[in-house]
Amino acid sequence: MTRRYVLVAAVVAAVALAAASFLFGRLSVGESATRPTAVDVGFARDMAVHHQQAVLMSELLRERGSDAELKAIAVDMVLTQTNQVGQMQGWLALWGEPFATDEPPMRWMGGSHAHHAADAPMTGMATQEQLNSLEGASGVDAERTYLELMIPHHQGGVEMAQHAVDHASLPAVRELAQSMLQAQATELETLQKFLDARTP
Repeated sequence: MTRRYVLVAAVVAAVALAAASFLFGRLSVGESATRPTAVDVGFARDMAVHHQQAVLMSELLRERGSDAELKAIAVDMVLTQTNQVGQMQGWLALWGEPFATDEPPMRWMGGSHAHHAADAPMTGMATQEQLNSLEGASGVDAERTYLELMIPHHQGGVEMAQHAVDHASLPAVRELAQSMLQAQATELETLQKFLDARTP
């Protein structure tokens, strides 16, 4: 099977998974009498965006990197986080909430995020310049760049997930946030080991 067909198959699988997850997301909270709070909605909306960038970076690493084990981890992130994006967008659709708004990100977390500027990025998000750097790199350089971006990206995701675990009103939202928290904490340890091995 050629590389092109492998890529097409991966994209088709990801789209199908997202569609199924979208439906599952709608069903998973459909019977709850509890209305979503700002935390439930904000988490679903912001984490979906956060995940989408992680998927983009992982796709770039899969194309530009050379280490088979690290690329396998990136593919797993693509599949897992595409699934979760579909689930969270399913919730937003069920709640009658838009996927994107002009509301500054992370304000639902309160505290220091309560005054988050509308044009400020979410914690851990890579800039366009950094994404361009990843896209232009290859081999070990691409892997190092990916790891240097994905580690703080995961740290930002962990912060968001922890707040949702502690403050979301819907059990399904808390459960998804908890699963993210556990997975990304484990992945952070693995990613750091890969980065240490590539740091002079």
